[in-house]
Amino acid sequence: MSVVAIPTRRHPGVRPPRPRTGPTLTITLDLVPGPLSPRLARLVQLLGELAESGEGQLRTVGDVAPGPRPAPSLAVGEPSADADQVHILAGSRIVRRGDRVVALTRIEYELLLFLAERPRRVFTRLQLLSSVWGYEHAVARTVDVHVRRLRAKLAGSEVVTTVYGVGYRLADEARISVDHSR
Repeated sequence: MSVVAIPTRRHPGVRPPRPRTGPTLTITLDLVPGPLSPRLARLVQLLGELAESGEGQLRTVGDVAPGPRPAPSLAVGEPSADADQVHILAGSRIVRRGDRVVALTRIEYELLLFLAERPRRVFTRLQLLSSVWGYEHAVARTVDVHVRRLRAKLAGSEVVTTVYGVGYRLADEARISVDHSR
């Protein structure tokens, strides 16, 4: 069993309806041995991202190690995965490289999906900040950091190409597929 405690955020000018002893939200997951369902894998991934960002704390109780576990294997009848092929399962927000699940943060996933859905188009850092992050007031080098992390996690398969002096685009040789149904 894993226990995750995440402090709630206080918004200026908004008072909680009743006094609290501490600003925490506790989520308890009873995890059985074996692979997680896609939705539960996504929940565990999001909780891990909150803990990594410093917005929460991840604690383990019992024998289960915290963090994402492998997602369910490919269903019977699906084509065998090539080691360099990247599959984005948009419905469950899972990214696979070959048979391996690649754990991405929310922004890394959104960046990869955005570029994969728009092949052969070059985007400036400000365009990516606006489209993926949803705002333009961040430092444009933020995009560089996320692209570098995405490349590291997808090591061995060229996915994002730098267009010097302009920005980024999906690589021509990128072997990537997007499945919106799963």
